[in-house]
Amino acid sequence: MSHDKKHIVLCPNPKRDKDFSITLKAREMLKDSGFESIISPIYSHSRDEQLLKSINAVPLAQAVENAALIVCFGGDGTFLKAARGAIKEGIPMLGVNMGHKGFMAELEPNELELIVKAASGEYTRVERMMIDVSLYRGGELIYEDTALNDAVLRATATTLKLCACGDGSRITEYRGDGVVIATPTGSTAYSLSAGGSLVEPTAENILLTPICAHLITARPFVLAPDRVITITTKDSGSKQAWLSVDGGALIPFYDGDKLSIKRSRYKTVMASVAEKSFYDIAFEKLGERL
Repeated sequence: MSHDKKHIVLCPNPKRDKDFSITLKAREMLKDSGFESIISPIYSHSRDEQLLKSINAVPLAQAVENAALIVCFGGDGTFLKAARGAIKEGIPMLGVNMGHKGFMAELEPNELELIVKAASGEYTRVERMMIDVSLYRGGELIYEDTALNDAVLRATATTLKLCACGDGSRITEYRGDGVVIATPTGSTAYSLSAGGSLVEPTAENILLTPICAHLITARPFVLAPDRVITITTKDSGSKQAWLSVDGGALIPFYDGDKLSIKRSRYKTVMASVAEKSFYDIAFEKLGERL
């Protein structure tokens, strides 16, 4: 798709934005302000075909060509899916929270006018670190992905003996339910629930957080951004673990497999328009001020 004028990509989650009502409202507001927009739904299904046809929906890979801004309507899962789908483009992203916590979405549905503000270029560009995830089996690369939030390795209904190394040196070894390797952006997700640190999302660190470790000295680590992390398991026997990147599909992980994680050369760019600090958002989403 080729456009002389840059456009805005609107990425709704049909399960969150029923009949795309909020998305269509945003499109009208943008149109009234002179901005062209393209709707590219996330998680669309065949049953939505008639609706998708009526709004001239375009696949994300096509929609992001020459785009000025991506706006997501949904929860953090919607934002993660869109961020990974447009990873090579470096297009600023803005989220409208229609999920539960919505840590990545600055705006609420009653703040749609701020989308027009962002479309006009009135936003602060904020870069978020990402991590590259590679799975090796028998010395061969069998799976790779890039995460904005985290990579999770865990077993179901059993425990694993895990060993984590940084640049070849052992960091920790324990038996437990698994491990979360997270970015600062992902520090407020599964890593936090597993007892990890709350880290400012613009920081550059790699977080290693054990999940239900059966060892009192197995603690969360905040590591340097250039550290290359490797995770292996042993003595699992017939037990099988699963790898999931940013909450995506489950990839089987066996003894002898090696998981390698490092800082990615790609970054997610956020278009910040709200006058809220990370601490304000943390208190708002995770608890109450005293």
